[in-house]
Amino acid sequence: MVQTAAVLEPLQRWIQSVQRHLQNRPRTQAMFETCMRNTIETTFRPLQDGTTFVITGDIPAMWLRDSAAQARPYLLLAKSEPEFERLLLGVVERQLRYVSHDPYANAFNESPNGQGHQEDETAMTPWIWERKYEIDSLCYPIHLAYLLWRNAGTTAQFNDTFRTAAALTLELWRKEQNHEQHSDYRFVRRNCPATDTLPRDGKGARTGKTGMTWSGFRPSDDACDYGYLIPSNMFAVVALRELAEIAQQVLKDRSLQSEAERLASEIEAGIRTYGIVHHPKFGDIYAYETDGLGNYTLMDDANVPSLLSIPYLGYAGSDDPIYVRTRRFILSEHNPYFYSGKEASGIGSPHTPPGYIWPIALAMQGLTATEPEEKLRLLDLLERTDGGAGMMHESFDAEDASQYTRPWFSWANMMYCELVLDVCGIRVAK
Repeated sequence: MVQTAAVLEPLQRWIQSVQRHLQNRPRTQAMFETCMRNTIETTFRPLQDGTTFVITGDIPAMWLRDSAAQARPYLLLAKSEPEFERLLLGVVERQLRYVSHDPYANAFNESPNGQGHQEDETAMTPWIWERKYEIDSLCYPIHLAYLLWRNAGTTAQFNDTFRTAAALTLELWRKEQNHEQHSDYRFVRRNCPATDTLPRDGKGARTGKTGMTWSGFRPSDDACDYGYLIPSNMFAVVALRELAEIAQQVLKDRSLQSEAERLASEIEAGIRTYGIVHHPKFGDIYAYETDGLGNYTLMDDANVPSLLSIPYLGYAGSDDPIYVRTRRFILSEHNPYFYSGKEASGIGSPHTPPGYIWPIALAMQGLTATEPEEKLRLLDLLERTDGGAGMMHESFDAEDASQYTRPWFSWANMMYCELVLDVCGIRVAK
């Protein structure tokens, strides 16, 4: 998957320009270069049809979520480097084609080769690697298309494929506002952990109507305990508002603009009504999940969208009072997935072993920190816990960072790069 000189040479010049901000941090310089080059050299595949297929790392499939996160730092080159603009247009186009093929699927094959979880009891096709429905899988393509416009001025992505995918996204989110009565989505996987399948014959835990839209799975690909995943609904609000802006300013489509704005308002009202709970120590905070029937989960998961990532996504500012209280909660022992050990403290996930911390969450903690000292502390922590590999991993043992999962996980590498850029004062425009 090694790219051409037209891609690698301008990338190397840009990396060197970033490294000049890091004169006293030779380890950061080296790791930043390794991660930026590794992602584009090993996971991006330009195809003959002009699209770009992006594997997540050690799994040969394209996740809508991961591929958008892997592409995000390269947006900073798209305005000045035509090859990067073309590469990212290819990522967006392929994502939108996948959404048009099946908006319920989260991961896809490069061709209709039938790889992946074809035995799952759901509406599989040879194009689909996995069909776990996650709200964020539909947010990320809209968000990446929007960011490409905002950072490079590019509008070629807003074509018929975009219109089709946007319409399907709106239709699905509307349908899943009433999952009990309107949805025919089911997902059952046999002989697996409970987190890999949905209860009630694949329909998921029972829910009531809230105005929010239902999700079967979290961005970790683990099943939701309750159907309304708050951070993913927040991301849906962000994506819908971005879609409304695209409809107004680029597509000149008042109907699409109005529909996106209306749905965003309904989901937002649902979050405000059902997604905020009172904690006896921290006060009013955001729940992670709820069902609209009085049940909720107080936690946070390392994968993005997360409650920690609220300012990063653009849903609310880092000074928002409810976010500030929620942040204190999720970065404390009250969050069941916050771990502390000899090597580090940070947020993990039920997706990985207990006591394992995710570099994605540490990078996000730095990206959403308000103090420069906190950003640098977390950057230092990421570099100390790389297990000697010079790159990030999915997770590592808080007691022994030489023990880790997934040595080739490009999403984590690019989140590390985003924190490096943030420390240098270089940010993707929202």
